[in-house]
Amino acid sequence: MGKLSMNLQRIFVVPVFILLTGFGNSTTKLMKENKNPLMCDPVSGVCALPDTELVAMTDKVVETERPVHVIYATDPICSACWAIEPQLRRLKLEYGHVLKIDYRMGGMLPNWSYNRGGISKPSDVAHHWDEVSAHYQMPIVGDVWLEDPLDSSYPPSIAFKAAQLQSEAAAQALLRVMREMVFLEKKNIARWQYMEEAGQRVGLNIVELKSAYDNGAKELFEEDMKLVRSLRVGGFPTVVIVNRQGESVSLIGIKQYTEYVQAILELYPEATPRTYNRTGEGLFDYYPTLTEREFTELSQLPETEALLELKRMSDAKLIEPLTTRNGKLWKKIK
Repeated sequence: MGKLSMNLQRIFVVPVFILLTGFGNSTTKLMKENKNPLMCDPVSGVCALPDTELVAMTDKVVETERPVHVIYATDPICSACWAIEPQLRRLKLEYGHVLKIDYRMGGMLPNWSYNRGGISKPSDVAHHWDEVSAHYQMPIVGDVWLEDPLDSSYPPSIAFKAAQLQSEAAAQALLRVMREMVFLEKKNIARWQYMEEAGQRVGLNIVELKSAYDNGAKELFEEDMKLVRSLRVGGFPTVVIVNRQGESVSLIGIKQYTEYVQAILELYPEATPRTYNRTGEGLFDYYPTLTEREFTELSQLPETEALLELKRMSDAKLIEPLTTRNGKLWKKIK
């Protein structure tokens, strides 16, 4: 699997048998009829992939340092992937000791050479993103598609792969910041200046990042796309959960937190959740930025109480908001 497998402390290769749970008729119809990846179905929570040749890969690399390996097929500009951030962040806090989440870039938007699913040009995406934001209560502003539209999602995907060569944690932090930039700050993250800015925010070595971006990271990104297609991933987000025996469950689209936990327990019944600090201060120590939906999920407070806690922290000058017309992103004040 190229350079990334060298970073794994212990690996072995097993066949992966995909069980498409949660993959109902509405999602199947979406996959067949609507292949525009930027048109995400709010009901199924799936951003469909464009038609692409599937690559035959029957063996997958599974990390065995932890009992559960999660292959997460995603893309920097996938709005549905942004919408499952609350669930993924809680999974890391409660089950991070038994699972490894392996982020794989799937290449959602190669270019604008196709016309499907009601979206044929960048400006068509703007209103759709506002709709996704309202449906999932995660702040998204579609204005980037009107002001400085992306030509492709490949450049930020390659930047993520370049960052992985420095640190997996830093790469995931970079992905988070790039998403905040494109969804909330209306910045075209396909431009190097914004990839560089995101790298600076998370403390990456920018010289090394640019060198890897220009030399080698593209090949790693291509390996990711081959893996995603070999798993027959038809849309984003897809979370493939695998145990050491090679048994797996694939969850396509946006799922409730309990569904991810249930899948983990099916494959590894011994998994038990860790306790974590659910106070406001504690949560912002884990994650320096949180949306209101994320804070509610992680604090496990009723929404009204969660919002009051955010107000308390704001009044105490512990956090400050980035306010958009579709919601707020709260940032820890250093």
